[in-house]
Amino acid sequence: MLTNSPICPTLPTTDLQRSKDFYVNKLGLSVEKESEQGIFYKAGKNTKLYIYKRPPSPAEHTLAAFDVDDIDATIDELTQKGVTFEHYDFPGLKTNEKGIADSVEEGVRGAWFKDPDGNILAISQQTK
Repeated sequence: MLTNSPICPTLPTTDLQRSKDFYVNKLGLSVEKESEQGIFYKAGKNTKLYIYKRPPSPAEHTLAAFDVDDIDATIDELTQKGVTFEHYDFPGLKTNEKGIADSVEEGVRGAWFKDPDGNILAISQQTK
């Protein structure tokens, strides 16, 4: 029933303006619709991201991931804009000096960063 329906990840923020600065100026998303309650951003084909205002409530897991064609170039570009990538060293998940895990799953490279509210976001690249 939902197979062909686009998904819209929804993330909380305590400060819509600070969040807007991050998502527009650092990640390069464009605003589609804005209100006092939240902001819809355009992200990829038929995909949106909704950031809404609420008290602090960051999750301790990845809330949204962006699929990219070149993870190394994307990390370089985001790092130049002030995005800091996380480093992990867990059984089955170890990131390199750039913050990339080369085998999150078979054929996928991934890297994680946090938005200003501590929400964990990811970028991933299919390698197969």
